[in-house]
Amino acid sequence: MDKIVVLGGGFAGIEAVIKLKKLGYNVTLVSNRDFLFIYPISIWIPTKENKFEDAKLMLTDLQKVHKFDLIIDEVTGIEPNNNKVILKSGSLDYDYLFIAFGMHKVKNKGVENTLTICGSPEDTLKVRDELEKLVLKGSGNIAVGFAGNPNDEASSTLRGGPGFEIMFNIATYLKKKGIRENFEINFFAPMAEPGKKMGPKAFNKIGEFYDRYNIKRYIGKKIKEFQPRKVIFEDDSELSSDLIIFIAGGSGNSVVINSGLAVNKAGFIKISDGCQAEGYSNIYAIGDVAEITGTEWIAKQGHMAEMMADVAVNNFQVSKTGIGELKSYKDHISIICLMDSGDGAAMVTRTTKGDSILVMPIIGHWLKKAWGFYYKYSKLNKFPRIPGL
Repeated sequence: MDKIVVLGGGFAGIEAVIKLKKLGYNVTLVSNRDFLFIYPISIWIPTKENKFEDAKLMLTDLQKVHKFDLIIDEVTGIEPNNNKVILKSGSLDYDYLFIAFGMHKVKNKGVENTLTICGSPEDTLKVRDELEKLVLKGSGNIAVGFAGNPNDEASSTLRGGPGFEIMFNIATYLKKKGIRENFEINFFAPMAEPGKKMGPKAFNKIGEFYDRYNIKRYIGKKIKEFQPRKVIFEDDSELSSDLIIFIAGGSGNSVVINSGLAVNKAGFIKISDGCQAEGYSNIYAIGDVAEITGTEWIAKQGHMAEMMADVAVNNFQVSKTGIGELKSYKDHISIICLMDSGDGAAMVTRTTKGDSILVMPIIGHWLKKAWGFYYKYSKLNKFPRIPGL
């Protein structure tokens, strides 16, 4: 029986493992942490609406249900010509490899003076603690921003949605505390039209959200550096803040860059439309680690990662059995975001056929809560799985 190894315990890796096991293959999952972190619902950790544990799904629980082999270890190297993965504690041979670990972040100058919600899971706790200090103080300035990677020509790693969500959720949280008027919340981004990737309709509606939550904007100026409690822009103007939350653009994983696999300028693995690593018939790259192209607004999201896993596993099965049709991830390009604000949400969708936004006060917030519950327990086979959710 072929030995299949999946690297990465995130959305793409878990989806690939589950699909491969359903097809009857022996699969080993390698992850550097013992849980899947559900980033879309981690936005409520800083505002204490969710506990850290709520956003975790233990890999051992998934292993019990889906019967895959599990190794918790750090991947330090990949030798594609030798069919070998180098781990911190040893090495692992494979016949087929699915690379699904995430990306690294652009190291903006002075970024250590900021906090983030799209880094390591524990970073959300740091944001929570610093926000709580300001709440206890009763006043302060908060700045939330994001940026891309200039080497990522498709701007696929831009994490605008979570930035908007944490900003609006903080505003709602402070309002519930009765101290919103004592805080200034500022949004900053280097592009002139942040949020435009979501589509014209959503972009136009975002302006109303800024006004509704009394958010001031500093946009269209590149970020020169971060200093303690300051954002410095390219024209040397400054934005002072007691708490800076910044989501940096993504860059390639250093293990991948040093592996000899073909990568683009940003360090993401070059793949075929069927998610096969360029030059290797037995390696697939899925999720954030892979280069994705197809539209000017393409974005790396959780549902895209799972869809790429589905495409890769399907094509792997077709190559093994000769039965079925090959698929392309480009046939499923879309942006889907239930953008939560703490007191509601907006359902944003964009496909090659058009874009839409549906604002849902109150109920939208609970719909996203329900999605988080569904996602976790459907992976454990507690609920029937609905494609795309």
